Amino acid sequence: MQLQITTNQYLNYLCHTCYLFAAVLIVFLSAAAAHAVAQETSSSPLLLHAARVFDGYEMRNGMSVLIKNGQIAEIKPRETFKADETVKIIDLGDATILPGFIELHAHLAYQKVPADTVLKHGITTIRDLGGPVHPPYGGDGSLRVLTSGPIITAPHGYPIVNMGAANIAIAVASEEEARETVRRLIHQGAVVIKIALEPGGEAGAPWSAQHGHEHHDSVHATPKHAPHAPAAPHQQAAWPMLPEAVAKAIADEAHRYQRKVSAHVAEATGVRIALNAGVDEWAHMPCDLIPEALLKQAKAQHVTIVGTLDTLSKCAGIARNAAIWGALGGTLLYGAEIAHPDIPWGIDVQELMQMMHLAKMALPDVLRAATAKAGQHLGLPLLGTIQPGAPADLIAIQGNPMQHLKRLEYPGLVISGGRIVVNHFIFPD
Repeated sequence: MQLQITTNQYLNYLCHTCYLFAAVLIVFLSAAAAHAVAQETSSSPLLLHAARVFDGYEMRNGMSVLIKNGQIAEIKPRETFKADETVKIIDLGDATILPGFIELHAHLAYQKVPADTVLKHGITTIRDLGGPVHPPYGGDGSLRVLTSGPIITAPHGYPIVNMGAANIAIAVASEEEARETVRRLIHQGAVVIKIALEPGGEAGAPWSAQHGHEHHDSVHATPKHAPHAPAAPHQQAAWPMLPEAVAKAIADEAHRYQRKVSAHVAEATGVRIALNAGVDEWAHMPCDLIPEALLKQAKAQHVTIVGTLDTLSKCAGIARNAAIWGALGGTLLYGAEIAHPDIPWGIDVQELMQMMHLAKMALPDVLRAATAKAGQHLGLPLLGTIQPGAPADLIAIQGNPMQHLKRLEYPGLVISGGRIVVNHFIFPD
């Protein structure tokens, strides 16, 4: 009797094991099949139908997009496409196709933000400002990553003074050292050169408060620009900044190699140095109130400002600076500073709303600032567009962003270099 029970138990065990093995095999084969479909989609022509297409410049109704070999092959009315059995079709219905967003101010490497998370939430290209330097990579089913490499700053200047230097900053003490550093960064793959012109202490600025990057040299002075704040008897001196001559040497050397210079500026002193040095871009809308005359000079010098308005929403000068800049017609591009606390790891709709509310930009202008205009700023004019020859970096949302802006943070379709990364609509026929 005991032998009979043992045998039954053994047989039951074998059956249970076989069942588990079969279940695992089914899951494995299903995953392999899904992978094969994805691979086929990436290598086969793909035709997307949708009610609307924002092509990077304007919204177009009733258009369809054909993707071949990782690029946009055609964009034209749906009815003009002829039946072709070799083409995979996704009919998105009442949806809007847009270029993948370009994030011009991110800190993925330094903060170890997962690139695939950012990609799945609608950002297909980032520019990492302050981190390890490397040549551009990605864009073929993965996040396209461009970098500035480490920030060039003064000895003991920001961000070294409160975040350290490892993989984030390089201190230079002379014009020749600055020029050599620029050449080295460009040789290693930097697409832009970033400098810091930051004395510290701006009211509301995250870098002037406890910010999760403690360093043994850290100083956290009473904000020197806080309204009605009493003078601190032993207030920490301002952080050192690059002299104008060194900043100009950096800009001149970068321009020799067709690279722009992006300056972290937050108050009037840094802004003046940047303007006199010939810096091309401000990495933030300045945190402190900036005299209108300086903003007019920046506009006259064709300076571009990357907003980060959401990141700096607690700064005293953000609203007024953005309003003046918008009224002047200055170029304001999308950048939310991904990896900053409280900023989504993907498209930040709050940033778009701040651009509309503070700088009085219309929604189509805001979308352009995150797509086509951002690509132009990077010197990659097809990037951020849906036109023949452009990289097939696309997102899609249900409905119309004019009525459903928040849906941009959760796109139902994400394509990178023609490869489907996310598809919550339907699979190809």
